[in-house]
Amino acid sequence: MLERVIEIIKETLNVEGMEITEETNFKDDIGADSLDLYELLQAFDDEYGVGIPEEEEELEKLETVGAVVEYLRSKGVE
Repeated sequence: MLERVIEIIKETLNVEGMEITEETNFKDDIGADSLDLYELLQAFDDEYGVGIPEEEEELEKLETVGAVVEYLRSKGVE
């Protein structure tokens, strides 16, 4: 799943040449703003059918690629 998540990130945020790992931080390493993050979460919803968390606390936890992978796994995505 990590490989597909990274592909979606690269496609959605147009960072094809960047090395992305589980530790990559969306804001600090990629420079994503809140609109970018929303578009990214929408792309994950489209791919995996997992709803976007609406609570601010939940969204704030999704700072890294690894956090997104864990979130998806917690929703039953393999």
